[in-house]
This record gives sequence, structure tokens and C-alpha cells, in this order.
Amino acid sequence: MEDIAAAAGTSKSVFYRYFGDKAGLQQAVGEVVLSQMQRRIQEAAQSAVTPREGLLAMVTAYLQMASTSPNVYTFVTRHAAEPDSPQDAAAGSAALGHFFDAVADMIATPMRSHLGDGKEAVIGYWPKAAIGLVRNAGEQWLSTPDSATKPGQEAMARQITAWLCVGIAPELPKLSVPDA
Repeated sequence: MEDIAAAAGTSKSVFYRYFGDKAGLQQAVGEVVLSQMQRRIQEAAQSAVTPREGLLAMVTAYLQMASTSPNVYTFVTRHAAEPDSPQDAAAGSAALGHFFDAVADMIATPMRSHLGDGKEAVIGYWPKAAIGLVRNAGEQWLSTPDSATKPGQEAMARQITAWLCVGIAPELPKLSVPDA
């Protein structure tokens, strides 16, 4: 807190008065950052014509925001994953959970209109599974050092979207079936 106060040009007491402790500050920062990410992802989704374009726009927005400020992204997402206390865990999990629920709803809405009402099993499970794939692939991409083999942000967004829409089947060699 001392370093943050010094960087902000104020005293520690100001931060303690408004946020209580380090966990309170982290929670407040997390809520602001997640709200910004949610708004940016929503804007990206609204510009799409098809569900696949919407997914690509959302994945692109997510990767862009995470890669623009990787330390802030890690700070915000680490809060729920590695809390200092049970209270921190509850607060961080609630904020992150709300964010993921909102994004899952953004994904489910165009799917519902595109697939129809009879696909509730797909619409109920797939958006959260998609979030897991995007988050894990995105975090691995973020942590991969720059190299000639590391895809750029746009290529990674397109690859993740292809995995979501088509899977990895096109990448697998065709299996031959022996004659009976």
C-alpha cells in the first residue's frame, strides 16, 4: 500500500480509509477492470452479424484487453484464484463469477435465436465451456514469450474461434477404417 500511495502522490491512510486494506483495493480495482472488459466485450458482440462473428469479436476484445495490460489482468484474475483470506475468496469469486455469467449470457443470446428453443442443453453448457477454453488458451498465449512461432493477437483470436466453432477435427489426420 505504501508503494501505491507514493506512486499516487498521497498517503497510505487515504487508501486505507477508502478500501480498508490491500484486499479491498484489489477488489475495487478488479470490479472496475472486469466492468470495462464486460462493456468492451458487449460492444464487440453487438457489432457482429452472425454468432461466429460475435464470438470472434468477443475473443478479439478479450485478448486485446488482456494483452494491453497483462499485469492488471493477472492482478484482477489472481484475486479470485489466490485469495489472502476466505473473505477475499468470496469477494473475488463473486466479481469474477458475475463477469463470466454476463459473458456466458452474451454468448447464449445469439445462439438461442440461431439454434431455436429446443437446444437448451447446448445453450446451457456450451457458453461456460467456451469461456474456459478462451480464458485458458488466452492466458497460455499471454504467458508465451514472443517468438516467430507465437501467433499474433488476431491469428490467436481466429484460432480460438475456430476451435470453438469447429473443434480440432480439421487438424487431425483422417483415420482410416479397415474393411470388414
